[in-house]
Amino acid sequence: MCGIAGIYGFIEKQQREQLVGEMNTLQKHRGPNHQAVFSTDEISLGHVRLSIIDLNNASNQPMQSDCKRYTIVFNGEIYNYQELKTQLTDYNFSTNSDTEVILASYKKWGKQAVSKLHGMFAFAIWDSLSKELFIARDRMGIKPLYYYYSNKGIVFASELSALMHLPFVPKKIDATSLSNYFRYFTVNAPKTLLQDVYMLNSGSYLVLNEDEISLTKYWDERVNYSGKAFAMQEEEVYQEINFLFKKSVKKRLISDVPFGAFLSGGIDSSLVVATMSEYSSNVKTFNVSFDESEFSEAKYAKQIAEKFATNHTEIKLTPNDFLKIIPDALNAQDVPSLDGFNTYLVSKVTKEAGVTMALSGLGGDELFAGYDVFKHLYKIKNNLWISSFPAALRILPTYLYKTLKPSVASEKIHQALRQDYLDIDYLYPLFRQVFLEDDLKKLLSISVQPNTTLEFLKSHIAFNTEGYNMPYLSKVSYAEFNTYMQNVLLRDTDVMSMAHALEVRVPFLDHELVEFVLGVPDAIKNPTSPKKLLVNSFKDVLPNEIIDRPKMGFVFPWEVWLKNELRPLVEDKLHQLKQRKFVNADAIENVWQNFLKGKTNWSRVWGLVVLEHWLNKHNIE
Repeated sequence: MCGIAGIYGFIEKQQREQLVGEMNTLQKHRGPNHQAVFSTDEISLGHVRLSIIDLNNASNQPMQSDCKRYTIVFNGEIYNYQELKTQLTDYNFSTNSDTEVILASYKKWGKQAVSKLHGMFAFAIWDSLSKELFIARDRMGIKPLYYYYSNKGIVFASELSALMHLPFVPKKIDATSLSNYFRYFTVNAPKTLLQDVYMLNSGSYLVLNEDEISLTKYWDERVNYSGKAFAMQEEEVYQEINFLFKKSVKKRLISDVPFGAFLSGGIDSSLVVATMSEYSSNVKTFNVSFDESEFSEAKYAKQIAEKFATNHTEIKLTPNDFLKIIPDALNAQDVPSLDGFNTYLVSKVTKEAGVTMALSGLGGDELFAGYDVFKHLYKIKNNLWISSFPAALRILPTYLYKTLKPSVASEKIHQALRQDYLDIDYLYPLFRQVFLEDDLKKLLSISVQPNTTLEFLKSHIAFNTEGYNMPYLSKVSYAEFNTYMQNVLLRDTDVMSMAHALEVRVPFLDHELVEFVLGVPDAIKNPTSPKKLLVNSFKDVLPNEIIDRPKMGFVFPWEVWLKNELRPLVEDKLHQLKQRKFVNADAIENVWQNFLKGKTNWSRVWGLVVLEHWLNKHNIE
């Protein structure tokens, strides 16, 4: 796991090399073991290394191929590199690294090499003969890659903060992205909050040469999901999931450094730990717990740790502990987000315990229908007869309900039934929305821009989209993968773990497992009990107390802290935000007062706080 950066064009070689070196320094937390810059007349490539596989100095980057034609900077891990190496007998290897296997694969198969790689990755390869730059990102979007392009060249980096350091990258807010941030407290790829700065889409590669720039989608869930499950009996589906998940975990235990796992005590992380214990002895596990027992998952994590005999560390927090680290955690955020603070803390303690790589249960909810949104949408899908009634009849009961019990939830139900069609592409964006359209008109003093998440889902998973016939619940998974999971959970897990030079691997997002599960019929996957499909695939592995426990999520007691210990910080940030021209100060204040009165939830407040902190830190216009 590492950090990469590059500049093609824009300025002359000496300045380019210096700026890439500075980008390396800004990303050094991602790779404290080594840093270097490679330069030619056309391009400068930078790399900071966190050594995980083949710790030898010969595996440092930037790395050149045996023929010196190709140069790579790579962030991530390739889990099938040893298997690929057996197919590359005509290459003269000088290391045991997965990095050199990528180079050899590209030399042999060209752009098609990316489809042979199993893992998480973002890398750039420079071809000195054709003067062509190739940049690729993994299928599930686990590793980030940001870029800015103009007619003068292209720059890229693992973190947005490194790009913002460059004098020729604009630091202006994108109006459409700002509206969408207020809707979801994130901006979905390929857009970022900055004008003309993009994130490379998952499962995509970019090619740049003297003549053109092109983007290609080499993997897409809608095309690549497997129909194998439709020809299977239910028990056979369970057996296949069991096999694929165990295979995924085993692959992710390849490491030349000490490793462990995040353990919340929920179904996903518990199954990761249970499977790890089959292949490795003395597994190290880490859990965050709180003085506020309502939010503590410690007893569940301890139960799993004892069952599978792990070396367990419980991180017990008080509000004062959190106050001490919050400035560092806020500064570690590469983009404003509600998420990531939990990962920052658990990563910090995990790294301090001598662990350099950890496995996480991230992705289990999205793949196995673990969120309430799956149940709600599936229920609506099976009651589409409601849409045959005139809109006036449909919305009257919900109008009365939201009048009697005003809340975000009742307003969303009311808005949903006002839709002409009760389809997933209309309803999913609404269910995930934080501030609704009427809220945005009050909060923003500028014109509210279109909902790009809604537009994306309409064009990608609408029922009338030709050729894409995934089961309904898999379409919800697709929506989760390409919005919340990639653009919040994975992005924040990467940046917050790498702030401590800790690599996090996510076995639930192995693409072979994903392809199979997305093809499982709804009748088998239907979440009538918590993650039924996953639990049935691992019968008798977990205690009933873990399976039947209430879903708590891996979250902090924000509701309590924002009203007490964190209140001075919140009020200071909101005061600064209210001075900005794009918001209405009175509306911002109303959000805060409504929270204090218990009329709205903490996330609406904290999303405004982190936005202001980020804008101020980076001097964004």
